[in-house]
Amino acid sequence: MTPPPSRDFPWWLLIAATIAAWLMWQVVADDLYSQILDTLLRGVWITLFVTTVGFAMASALGLLVALAGLSRSIVIRQIARFYVEIVRGIPILVLLLYVAFVLAPALVAAWNWATGWAGFEPMRTRDFPLIWRAILALVIGYSAFIAEVFRAGLLSVEIGQIEAANALGLNRWQRFRHIVFPQAIRTILPPLGNDFIAMIKDSSLVSVLGVLDITQLGKVTAAGNFRYFETYNVVALLYLIMTVTLSLLLRRLEARLRQAPR
Repeated sequence: MTPPPSRDFPWWLLIAATIAAWLMWQVVADDLYSQILDTLLRGVWITLFVTTVGFAMASALGLLVALAGLSRSIVIRQIARFYVEIVRGIPILVLLLYVAFVLAPALVAAWNWATGWAGFEPMRTRDFPLIWRAILALVIGYSAFIAEVFRAGLLSVEIGQIEAANALGLNRWQRFRHIVFPQAIRTILPPLGNDFIAMIKDSSLVSVLGVLDITQLGKVTAAGNFRYFETYNVVALLYLIMTVTLSLLLRRLEARLRQAPR
């Protein structure tokens, strides 16, 4: 009998590790690869900063939108639904450009209008760093998807648990904190981890704004040395190391959550 897919030997991982080992050997043995890696490593910190800060803020906003979508008020629910459906329908790249060149100047103008009466020096659009415009775009874009993850997780909690909490006299915040969220987090964490991995890859789009992440430094390096094959090999290797490592950790987390008693 054919074993289930979950028990298959991870040949894909063996092949990927072999390719990664070959590339790492090239980095060690080839001066050109070493120079490219030294240059691109500066972009790793920018990529991790953009991803970590953006995901944390997107998760917080997504939770608020999810709670708004479950509100008793039809107005609040419809506002949350409008936000989710509109934002999810816009490509991340388009949203990135819109936030950088439309929303950011509008925010600066609004700030100047709101603080003008207090005598503050007017803020210029160029004072709004491109890296924070990129983070804001990722926060808006991913919060809509994360909101659906939170909403599905919160709705997965059995209604009997909530009714029991009501019977014990817990208020809404106590029910959420002690009953609903601890159970929902089991359902939420795996897809939330997938969104984090997706954001690492989508963070490469910030290079269109000139943010010096891995992709942008790769483009600049390749344009300077004309060694596109070697440069983009290293770019791909750095992204793969981050995403594959996180994917394996996420699988272990999912296995632990399945085995943990409810």
